[in-house]
Amino acid sequence: MPVGPIVLTIVAVLVFFGFAQRILDRLRLTDKAALAFIAAMFIGAYLPDIPLGNNLGINIGGGLVPLILVGYLFYKANTTKERVRAAIASLVAAVAVWGVERYMPEEPGAMVIDPLYMYPIVAGIVGYLAGRSRRSAFIAGIMGVVLTDIFYVVSVAIDGGEASTVIGGAGIFDSVVIAGILAVALAELIGETRERIQGGPSEDRPEELKKNLKGVELANMLKKDDKKTKGKVASLDEKRKKGKKK
Repeated sequence: MPVGPIVLTIVAVLVFFGFAQRILDRLRLTDKAALAFIAAMFIGAYLPDIPLGNNLGINIGGGLVPLILVGYLFYKANTTKERVRAAIASLVAAVAVWGVERYMPEEPGAMVIDPLYMYPIVAGIVGYLAGRSRRSAFIAGIMGVVLTDIFYVVSVAIDGGEASTVIGGAGIFDSVVIAGILAVALAELIGETRERIQGGPSEDRPEELKKNLKGVELANMLKKDDKKTKGKVASLDEKRKKGKKK
């Protein structure tokens, strides 16, 4: 089974059971919206490609749905500054992936790791470094891979050739999924560590976001308290039962 569907399944399980709520809050996505996008990507990968003319097409799951998701997140960005940063980060990630694709050995066996993993790893890391926030990193990770397909078509056309490719098709679907998840995972891991060191989210974050994050943290604290309380009640019940037996 390809890597992309496996990763999407794991992410869907994490979202369904609420383990990704903090990241979804940062991305401004509800759990239902996230599951809908995951389902659309999963199903769309197996639907016929959409022809765009001149031997060019786009895969629904690996190209069209990720572009719609990126457009939605771009629209939901808090400020123009973040939109500009996400756009620049996307271009930087795409240039990095394009450079790796162009100058690394053409034979997959001659590369350090399989190109299937090399391109998304480069897109994910560069996307995080250039985007920084969860949303910008996620956008840059996905667009770093998708734009590389477009760069390829444009470069062939400039050389006077005729390209035949499907945006987001074949192994690119897996690369899009891995790049987006890796970029946002790096942003969450490093960002979370920084916030814990400084004692909470930065004060320059939007009030609504800080309120949601505090809400998640409060919910986690209440869950821990409930577990402690349930533990005490259970032990008291056991003592009473033991007392009656005596």
